[in-house]
Amino acid sequence: MTILRVVSYNIHKGRSAMGTRESLEALRLGLYNLRPDLVFLQEVQGRNERRATLDGQHESLAAVLSMQAAYGCNAVRPRTDHGNALLSRFPILQYENQDVSDHRLEQRGLLHAVVEINETPVHCLVVHLGLFGGGRSRQVAALVERIKRLVPEESPVLIAGDFNDWNNRLAPLFVEQLGLYEVFAVAPHARDPRLLRRLRHTLAVKPKPLAQQVHELGAHGAARLTPPPRTFPAAFPWLRLDRIYQRGFAVRRAKVLHGLPWRQISDHAPLFAELELP
Repeated sequence: MTILRVVSYNIHKGRSAMGTRESLEALRLGLYNLRPDLVFLQEVQGRNERRATLDGQHESLAAVLSMQAAYGCNAVRPRTDHGNALLSRFPILQYENQDVSDHRLEQRGLLHAVVEINETPVHCLVVHLGLFGGGRSRQVAALVERIKRLVPEESPVLIAGDFNDWNNRLAPLFVEQLGLYEVFAVAPHARDPRLLRRLRHTLAVKPKPLAQQVHELGAHGAARLTPPPRTFPAAFPWLRLDRIYQRGFAVRRAKVLHGLPWRQISDHAPLFAELELP
């Protein structure tokens, strides 16, 4: 069994929530203290020819954390670009960025990487969906098609990022079509001993792959119907924009990182999850 510490964070191009100052130094220190194994990042600047301190953000973060990095460039400007990135403490075997832009005003992509964790290929997808409902639906359809086409059904999957899905309308698509569950829906609550007993009993007595066990937890009621947590704006979170979906893992805990230093680093609050991979 391997325990993974997973973070998902929209870093606002390395600037504070109001955009008035750079925040990469605080971000490096904050991530370093979390000791993550996988970091799913959105709004990462791969190139900034105006300010050298904001250039190659995925590379500078990976160097400080001693992790490998994959970057998917989505939005290209005359002297800058930005997109999604994955940082991994484990080898990144391969990655590809798929353009899912719905119109010219919003450049979006799906960064799909395969990470080898103790000889197990884990498919990791970093997403940042559009601001309009119709576009998000088409982007999720492209995501579902990609997973069905390229990811074996028995493979563990992590999808994390900024979904802009404040009304939580996309979650049923992940559950019904891919058997993916949002981590807060299946994480045990310390205040609910009945749920903990049910989780332990299910994991102990069902001699089935862990992916099926977690799927059954959701199908049989242990996946709560509570909405995902509020993550935006970081100072006073109100909108539920960020998600971590998983398949093939047991969720030990999940939380939003509120307060300092996070609310000064970006306009989003980061998500943290601790997962078990058999």
